[in-house]
Amino acid sequence: MNTQDKANNMPLIGDVAPEFFANTTDGEMHFPNDYAGSWVILFSHPSDFTPVCTSEFMAFQALYGDFKRLNTELVALSVGSISSHLAWIEAISKLNDGVGISFPIIDDAGANVARQYGMIHENADSTHTVRAVFIIDPDGIIRAVLYYPATLGRNLTEIMRMLVGLQTADKFGVATPANWIPGDDILIPSPQNTWGLMKTLEKSKDESWFMRFKPLGADIIYDTLTKH
Repeated sequence: MNTQDKANNMPLIGDVAPEFFANTTDGEMHFPNDYAGSWVILFSHPSDFTPVCTSEFMAFQALYGDFKRLNTELVALSVGSISSHLAWIEAISKLNDGVGISFPIIDDAGANVARQYGMIHENADSTHTVRAVFIIDPDGIIRAVLYYPATLGRNLTEIMRMLVGLQTADKFGVATPANWIPGDDILIPSPQNTWGLMKTLEKSKDESWFMRFKPLGADIIYDTLTKH
């Protein structure tokens, strides 16, 4: 199988998240079934006991409560064993004032899940995962995918912004413009037929029919998204 064939087999936005069974630092996992009804951020890291990965895990842990309030669970993965993950969690706790890791890390020593999710990019490293991020909705559908190289730590502010943006789009039936953050104006979807276009032109004579903004406060967004 060539590189292009492998790329075509990677899970894409809109696909059902591939199913797998695995052992984790929190016990056995049936994914994504165990998380039905919740959003999930599934992310891979190249290796335990590396400085960039350690910084990311500490950052994810610091925001874990915020993710939970948004009905979102974190699941981590690397091509490593449970024993390595547990030893690393202990080391992180010592670095992080006794704060451990509250989310599961998958035992994927055989790289089976990593390859199923296209987390190993052969031209970058044939044995370790890149920093992949899959945002998966409560129906088990992949809604966003990010890839970072091994040397670049992830921007958790952007990952959180993406999660809130996706949930906002679902809850309010809107879209978000470039550089949007909660509290900025959102975009009203464009009309999809002639009747909708005519109604839009009647209501918004001073605006472009295909690019219309309206306010949506951050307090309204978070009040709505955290009620579950």
